[in-house]
Amino acid sequence: MNDSDEISKTNFLYPRSRYYGTFTPEQLAFNANLQEFAQRVSYISALETGGKLSPIQAYDKVKGLWKELKQSKKAMQIGSDLPPETK
Repeated sequence: MNDSDEISKTNFLYPRSRYYGTFTPEQLAFNANLQEFAQRVSYISALETGGKLSPIQAYDKVKGLWKELKQSKKAMQIGSDLPPETK
């Protein structure tokens, strides 16, 4: 398998959408984390639907991913400049 085949396979398995928001390195990185979260939740949901994971296992995995995403948001201070009522 050559490099272009590997890139095509990676792009198929882990698609990324373009970032259209206001650019800061932190927001770009958080967007990548958010897209990865969504992709992984999709895989977990498919595994649960297909009977490969129990609902409790799927919930625990999604909950863990959510905690990671929240930590990422806090570490990058995403949304810290918003008024309290919009957070």
